[in-house]
Amino acid sequence: MMQKRHQLVFMAFLAIFICYMDRVSISVAIIPMVDDYGWDLTTQGLVLSSFFVGYLLLQIIGGKLADRFGGKIVLGFGVLLWSIFTILTPPAAAFGLAALVTVRILMGMGEAVTFPAIFAQYARWIPLKERSRSVAFSNSGLPLGTVFALLATPVIVNTLGWEWVFYLFGATGFVWCIAWLYWIAPSPQTQARISPQELALIEADAVSDSIAPATPWRALLTNMPVWAIIVAHFCNNWSLYVLLAWLPTFVNKGLGVDYASIGIYAMMPHIASFICLNIAGNFADRMIGGGMSVTRVRKIMMLVGFGGIIASLMVVGGIKDAVTAIAVMTAGSALGAFVIGGFFVNHMDIAPRHAGTLMGITNTAGTIPGIIGVAVSGWILETTGSWALLFQVTAAVTAFGLVFYLLFASGERQVD
Repeated sequence: MMQKRHQLVFMAFLAIFICYMDRVSISVAIIPMVDDYGWDLTTQGLVLSSFFVGYLLLQIIGGKLADRFGGKIVLGFGVLLWSIFTILTPPAAAFGLAALVTVRILMGMGEAVTFPAIFAQYARWIPLKERSRSVAFSNSGLPLGTVFALLATPVIVNTLGWEWVFYLFGATGFVWCIAWLYWIAPSPQTQARISPQELALIEADAVSDSIAPATPWRALLTNMPVWAIIVAHFCNNWSLYVLLAWLPTFVNKGLGVDYASIGIYAMMPHIASFICLNIAGNFADRMIGGGMSVTRVRKIMMLVGFGGIIASLMVVGGIKDAVTAIAVMTAGSALGAFVIGGFFVNHMDIAPRHAGTLMGITNTAGTIPGIIGVAVSGWILETTGSWALLFQVTAAVTAFGLVFYLLFASGERQVD
């Protein structure tokens, strides 16, 4: 029988799967939407990036609410909100560009609470030596949700029309909310049918369910290990969001792959990411369990992860063959998955009682590339037509993040 903390991790995985399925679907659906509405590349960049305005607005608030009231209520409300606005996307697009941008912003506000709420739950539920693998498994919903969207969206578009992508995907969130309401409690202490042995294991190594103290803003924002996570999150998400938004278009327009086959090609980097996320999470936990310092483990994982991303981005822009280009990007994504044992779980190391708030802070920084990076990429393509330049700029941003993290990161608790 599945233990209750593992049940929580599985539900978090499903939430992230739905989150990215809903988020990524428009990067494929936008191709037939452009045929209907005649948008140029700059307008496409505006539509794709508008989501991140809302995503930016509620990160810190969502994290603070999750630390204060627990992640169950906050995550459940977030999934419900973004599912509603996913369903409203087609009528908003028909009404006009301003309405569509508004709905995408509101959808982003719903998705904003996802990771802060999950981190607040994990800090209460997951022991230290299981955190990397737990975060890795739940985060593997990101590439799987992306792959599902890449494969399913063209099929739905070709059979039912692009509008049904949003109707069907949005409906799945309502199903998840019902399961979340009945299966998951706010804390281990209030979870029905949890065994005494599991509760004792959790209580020995996780944050208590007491109300989190006031957020020590000054201590957080003047701490260099905190800034190491902030910068790493920004730089990681620059490459993540640029590829999520523009990879289908790169495969279609840059590599000459026909629309029906986009999903097959574009899914490969995400499949590699899914596999290697879980390998990397277990690898990091094993190194910590073997006695290696948490700081050293986090930095090793970042060196492998960001190093792989940088190398693949520097090469792929000059490749014209679709199979070779996707192979290079797949290798980069496989290595890039190792950041899950680096900066991404580092929040719970340095500020476990404020993990939700800290995730909100760093994910706020990590959302800015969704606005700037996606829009700048559209501008680069509009003005230069160069995919190579787009990837080189992305590699430079990632390299800066790697150097900063290696210099200033820590795995030791910084804030109580």
